[in-house]
Amino acid sequence: MSMRSLLSSFQDVRVIDRNVPCDKEPTKILLEDQRRPVMFNDLNGAKAAGNLWSSRERVAAALGLKKEKLTESLVDAMSSPRKPKEISDPDWRDSISDDFDLMKLPLPKYYPKDGGRYVTAGVAIADYEGKRNISFHRLMLMDSHRFAIRLVPRHLFTMHQMSMRKGKDLKVAFCVGVCPSVLLAGAVSTDYAVDEMEVASAIRYHGLKKDIEVARTDSGLMVPAHSEYVIEGRLTSELVDEGPFVDITGTYDSVRKQPVFEVDRVYRRKDPIFHLVLPGGLEHYLLMGLPREPVIFKTVRQVVPRVHGVRLTEGGCCWLHGVVSITKNKEGDAMNAAMAAFSGHASMKKVTIVDNDVDIFDDQSVEWAEATRFQASRSLLVVNNAAGSSLDPSTDGTTSKVAIDATKPLGVKEGFEKAALE
Repeated sequence: MSMRSLLSSFQDVRVIDRNVPCDKEPTKILLEDQRRPVMFNDLNGAKAAGNLWSSRERVAAALGLKKEKLTESLVDAMSSPRKPKEISDPDWRDSISDDFDLMKLPLPKYYPKDGGRYVTAGVAIADYEGKRNISFHRLMLMDSHRFAIRLVPRHLFTMHQMSMRKGKDLKVAFCVGVCPSVLLAGAVSTDYAVDEMEVASAIRYHGLKKDIEVARTDSGLMVPAHSEYVIEGRLTSELVDEGPFVDITGTYDSVRKQPVFEVDRVYRRKDPIFHLVLPGGLEHYLLMGLPREPVIFKTVRQVVPRVHGVRLTEGGCCWLHGVVSITKNKEGDAMNAAMAAFSGHASMKKVTIVDNDVDIFDDQSVEWAEATRFQASRSLLVVNNAAGSSLDPSTDGTTSKVAIDATKPLGVKEGFEKAALE
């Protein structure tokens, strides 16, 4: 499905027809109401859209799912990958250019101290020695043909290192303007051998009963057929300063030496729309945090069979704080669930365990459970000197983790349940 089709299905899109400068102005507009999608008709002479996936409801609807079933559907997709469907006439072949100028793309400089203009919704696709990888990476614009890429030491980093040891650049295609199934698959944590494109196809099939369609670029990389843009090139051995950049916590990430992505060609569909993810915004939260929830779900379910839901909260940047709903079989299950949650997402530093009658998507409901079912003297666990998230500015190399058991005593209802009309 194209970005234009998705936008037409939304009821509350805000359209900006005037020319919008790239320097910080898009950020001001996106921040005015992050839950409302924004369509820019003239951002550096091109079309762009942001705040697309800033609510769970919108993500779920696009995938044909209910909000409450998103996490379990991701769990199922990760355990049952599906082959994508290859086609020969992808949308992005409407325009192919070897003579391009990246400076003309609708790329904002989001915040004053940013190192430059950034691609924030690019899903990188690489294939090395038969292993395909899909992952999210930001790109800082350097000049007409080059970006600096932020590579964390995971799968694409590993591929790049192996390729460099053989003295070769690594072929990569960055896809912008893809459906949420690809976006979520690009952020899941899987084993190195897993093909995230097959996870994306399974996510899409779970709700919509349709597989992801893919097609090959001129260099042979298999990418989503309905991407708005495909930016194809090579990760080189050259290192440059990348950053500063505002990360998920809304604070500036540090400057690091990072590889250069040299672009060879740019593919576009007709009248394309460039996807913008506001750094540190709600869409950034969900696209980064939602794919972590199924891992937490699975690890908790290993110690407590009845797990009803997992949510990384917006107040914790969908990264540092979480809530897990369970049904206890015995006292102590809540703390076992909390420790399992920490092992499933090592960056999380606070988790609250609640009963199934508490709505984990309602912050007031969760706080009510903490207020009426929790006592720090017997229901609080603090783990000191643990490894935490490098994105948390309060850490000094290690962190303290807090687990809150906000469940009612097993088998006791009197005094712990809200009054309700019969």
